[in-house]
Amino acid sequence: MEERVRTAHDGPVTGHDGTARALGASLSAAALAAQLAGCAGHTPAEPGIGAAVAWDELPGWSEDNHAQAWPALARTCTKAETLDAPWQDVCAAAARLPAPTDARARRFFEAHFRPHRVRGVAGRTHGLITGYYEPYLRGSLTPSERYPYPIYGTPPDLLHVDLDAVLPELANRRVRARLTEGRVVPYYSRAQIDSAQQPLRGNELLWVDDRDALFFLHVQGSGRVGLDDGRTLGVGYADHNGHPYRSIGRVLADAGEIELDAVTLFSIREWLRRHPDRAADLLNANPSYVFFRLRSDTAAGPVGTFGVGLTPERSIAIDARVIPLGVPVWLDTTLPAGDQTTYRRLTFAQDTGGAITGALRADVFWGHGERAERMAGRMKQPGRLFVLLPRDQPLP
Repeated sequence: MEERVRTAHDGPVTGHDGTARALGASLSAAALAAQLAGCAGHTPAEPGIGAAVAWDELPGWSEDNHAQAWPALARTCTKAETLDAPWQDVCAAAARLPAPTDARARRFFEAHFRPHRVRGVAGRTHGLITGYYEPYLRGSLTPSERYPYPIYGTPPDLLHVDLDAVLPELANRRVRARLTEGRVVPYYSRAQIDSAQQPLRGNELLWVDDRDALFFLHVQGSGRVGLDDGRTLGVGYADHNGHPYRSIGRVLADAGEIELDAVTLFSIREWLRRHPDRAADLLNANPSYVFFRLRSDTAAGPVGTFGVGLTPERSIAIDARVIPLGVPVWLDTTLPAGDQTTYRRLTFAQDTGGAITGALRADVFWGHGERAERMAGRMKQPGRLFVLLPRDQPLP
């Protein structure tokens, strides 16, 4: 949710850099081979959403529990006014089916949408699928020796710099800055924010007991904080410092500390545990920093870039420059397990993330809890995407 972070305003919020995304995962040689095989004998096409295909070209389409995706559709329809005109008819029809069976939900999608294959560079059909989740931290409303690490809200001196009209190359770039002595300068980096000078003192929302867990909260973009009095507070992405995201997993791999294929949330945690004297330098290698807000409804889960609550295993983060926010996306990938179990389901593009870039890139929201952490922490699978567009909607 961070660089994967998703925000209802200008990009990522939740993971956003979900595990592998944030951990610098790369496709395996086998996945690359699959990509190339998918291109063989075809004229390379521009990356993006292609022409419509038949429903039977979506692997496993008839086997999904389509009714489980209905809540995600309902949430997309709460934003129907922000979508293209054909969505008005789709959502009006969906409202007349409050609780369809799997079969009826499938027929609904087939009647109102057309599937389109998503292609990447040089006509590739396989990309990288990762995951993100809501981590759980222990914290307090006041600082103490036990809870020394602050979760910051958006600082009042953070400036949003809009230079698109002057420098078009900065379009879609999230530029943040601050004023000092009459000059606009880059906002504080992670190393500066976490330094002994504490330039953001006074903007704390909460304090937590684990520095490394706090870092991964930044990566995910949202989470839950348990207090000693038994309450659990939700925190969600509010803004960021504007510095580019740098994967510390990639830093470790480039330094020969961990094999790239072995980089996961868990292997990075273990490295940090075994190298406490080097941990701060590694974390500071990622200058990006996320600011949070307290969520009013912790149980409802995080809100993605599209402005709706995310549905576990039915919401994904995508590159909104390629795939429109709100649309259904058929996901064809595998689970991060030794047997490579297929994982095929109807999802909705309801989030974005700084590390989720390119046509064939998706980040699955897994929710919260041990299973969500386990799946998101290891997921870096090859996969295919098919976008479902309303029948009367032109290609974006």
